[in-house]
Amino acid sequence: MKTDAPRVEDVERPLSSAELEVLKRQFIKEGEYVTIQTKFNYAWGLVRSADSSQVEQGIVLLVEIYTDEPGRRRECLYFLALAHYKISNYSEARTYNQELLKLEPRNAQAQSLAKQIDEKVSTGTEIGYNDC
Repeated sequence: MKTDAPRVEDVERPLSSAELEVLKRQFIKEGEYVTIQTKFNYAWGLVRSADSSQVEQGIVLLVEIYTDEPGRRRECLYFLALAHYKISNYSEARTYNQELLKLEPRNAQAQSLAKQIDEKVSTGTEIGYNDC
């Protein structure tokens, strides 16, 4: 995975409504022939949302990419871990992150995320995620 991969803090910075709308329009425009990159960009925009239903939509799209595109699985594992972490689903976040660490044991972002997941689970604290 690239070293410029997003960190946990990045998932907490939502796109503006206009930025997300651009991604959505492109996704819709491509229709049944949507490219994996367009789908991925829209999924990441949704995951960054403050709206839990949009985060869940992003998770669905990432799972589709993971299933349909073996070449993007490593990337999807990390983003799925981040998405589940954001909505305080630490068990799923840990599962996806551990799968990534099996493939890339020295992945710095995944190692950092593992520590953050463990801290949340051990302290029982929430990350302040609010449903809108």
